[in-house]
Amino acid sequence: MLTSQHKIPGLILNNHTFELPLDYANPGKTISVFAREVIAPDKEDANQPYLVFFQGGPGSGSPRPMGASGWIKRALKDYRVLLLDQRGTGLSAPLTAQTLRAMPNAQAQADYIMHFRADNIVRDAEAIRAQLGGGKPWSILGQSYGGFCSLRYLSAAPEGLKEVFITGGVPSLTRAAEEIYRATYPRVIAKNAEYYARYPEDIALVQELVRHLQVNEVMLPSGGRLTAQRFLQLGLQFGMSDGYEAIHYLLEEAWVTGADGKREINWNFLVHFEHLQSFETNPIYCLLQDGCYTQKAAGRWAADRVLKEFPEFALDRKDRVLFTGEMVFAWQFDTYPQLKPLKAAAELLAQTDAWPMLYDVEKLKQNRVPIAAAVYYDDMYVHREFQDETAQIVPNMKLWHTNEYEHNGLRADGEKILGRLIGMVRGEI
Repeated sequence: MLTSQHKIPGLILNNHTFELPLDYANPGKTISVFAREVIAPDKEDANQPYLVFFQGGPGSGSPRPMGASGWIKRALKDYRVLLLDQRGTGLSAPLTAQTLRAMPNAQAQADYIMHFRADNIVRDAEAIRAQLGGGKPWSILGQSYGGFCSLRYLSAAPEGLKEVFITGGVPSLTRAAEEIYRATYPRVIAKNAEYYARYPEDIALVQELVRHLQVNEVMLPSGGRLTAQRFLQLGLQFGMSDGYEAIHYLLEEAWVTGADGKREINWNFLVHFEHLQSFETNPIYCLLQDGCYTQKAAGRWAADRVLKEFPEFALDRKDRVLFTGEMVFAWQFDTYPQLKPLKAAAELLAQTDAWPMLYDVEKLKQNRVPIAAAVYYDDMYVHREFQDETAQIVPNMKLWHTNEYEHNGLRADGEKILGRLIGMVRGEI
């Protein structure tokens, strides 16, 4: 179980690997699940309780700590932190086009991928709790999609939890994917308006780039083609506190004058553009985006279907072209080189209604585990009103509404945010 230990300034890191069932209903085949235990050097021998971190995504590995800072610094005052690489991410049976090549066909890939949702992430956590935590209830912190995992945990195994902290990730318990996108597209429109109000010169610049990409083949350094639609997915950054600046400074270097005296897209821009997108390195994000919401229903490319209800996103608009947000579209599996091999599996996943229920609403209505959640008032990714709706259903949940932070609040000011949530659970706030 304990595979290695490292010590860096301010932290002791214990690396654990667990062999756990791929399918808990039919044990047999196993996968390796990795978790990194973080301990304050002066508390190595202390009997501290665990705080398990559920990362956002889906499809992102847990943070790789560089030192005692941010929310980890605050957590280590009271806990040992367990940074769980959710199955399919990081060092936990990574799920990519490269690793899925071992599957005989698309159906086998789709069947395999269906085991990588929040329901099985929670089952992994419970198995690890039995081995590492001695069966004692532990505390959890869920960021964004990690909050979805937290509500699943409360629904499936509340006896394993002492307290729950959530940042920007209280999910709707009942709403379909279509309803989610119907609520979040207007927030993306509002974020575009804020962006262009801050950088009005970018209106013409974005229009020029979109027109150029529609009629010219522009290849990215890694080999994929930069299409207008792919370019506009940069709007994913707009939900972060530094997102507007990240995109504006990128666009400042979009053009250079080539050897023939004509303007052409800057190679440096293309390199930096690729670094802002992780759809290929974290394909679970695209494969299971609708699967985050679907319960006994098929997603059927919900974001694509709902987009047709919002003509504001048309590419030929004369006033301004809008960026999209965190939505996933079917065309991505024709555009991104590392997603193309997964197109058939993605289509099978989009059309199946065999997704198990994620949340037991009746059980959650009886919740006794204390929950404190930061709800970001202007959150572009997780609809504020739906978070409030869930809090009305689940007792013992305290919400902290704030417009001081965007969705990346835990990364931007984690020490303060986690400290406040801990105070809320303890009745100090």
